[in-house]
Amino acid sequence: MLLAAAVLASWASPATALTADEVNGVSFADRTKQAAPGPDPFIVKAQVLLSRRSISPGVIDGVDGENFRKAVAQFRRLAQLPDGDEIDELAWLNLGGDAANDVIAAYTLTDKDAAYDFADDIPRDYAKQARMKRLSYTSPEEMLGERFHMSETLLGALNPERAFSKAGARLLVTSAQRSPETGAALRIDAIKSTGMVIVFGAQDAVLASYPATIGSEDMPSPSGEYTIERVARNPNYTYDPEKNFQQGKNTQTLVLPPGPNGPVGTVWIALSKPTFGIHGTPEPGKVSKTNSHGCIRLTNWDAEELADLVKPGVPVRFVD
Repeated sequence: MLLAAAVLASWASPATALTADEVNGVSFADRTKQAAPGPDPFIVKAQVLLSRRSISPGVIDGVDGENFRKAVAQFRRLAQLPDGDEIDELAWLNLGGDAANDVIAAYTLTDKDAAYDFADDIPRDYAKQARMKRLSYTSPEEMLGERFHMSETLLGALNPERAFSKAGARLLVTSAQRSPETGAALRIDAIKSTGMVIVFGAQDAVLASYPATIGSEDMPSPSGEYTIERVARNPNYTYDPEKNFQQGKNTQTLVLPPGPNGPVGTVWIALSKPTFGIHGTPEPGKVSKTNSHGCIRLTNWDAEELADLVKPGVPVRFVD
């Protein structure tokens, strides 16, 4: 259960490496004050505020990286601000940066959280994955990081002395809630040159944008326009080396079980071009930074939001 920001000021421990107040209270004037290494409170706050607008920075980590810069540039375009990829004072004001005081909230671990059946390890070999019952999270930190769209490093900085597996424990987490309009997407553009997926609604309004891995030199994504055929949540994954790619020494068709650490994560959005789709990933920190096998790879949470926005028949354009 998330608790209101007002409750947090008296609760944060002085031993915490990064407190709720440090992030919730950061202002534009504080942007240059960080001296210690680790997540930057100013960037954490900006990332959460961007994410709330469905302008995804990928993983919320408090780091000035490529996906954060792409999200800032997209926000500036949508807000009709001068081109750029930095949070200047005008962009900060348009984000509501000084006014927002609830980007870090408290979460109480539930009995269900504590009872989750974590995997000991996820082998890289698909044949070994195929013998598992589920490709589950491997730790509470991984599970909670994905749930709240944040890095495990940031989760640890906010909770340096707290248990992540005991029901009733209270943790500090990012509060990046989104409220997509179900089925509102009318077109999707996958922009290869920038590694971005842009979702359009009525009158070409931008509903969402996500950093994405779109193909590779060896396995390029297609060009042209296709349509969404179906959406599968919590999907298994069929590996067929004759249709897809060669993974290790596996030459036989394999069916891998579902789970967030499966090759396509928690969502598969099938396209009208056979074997191609939009999907999640077991490695959110690598989105737009490593190659895919021709498909469009998003973080699991961005893929889940996109699955809410789309329906069969929505066109997907691959733009060079």
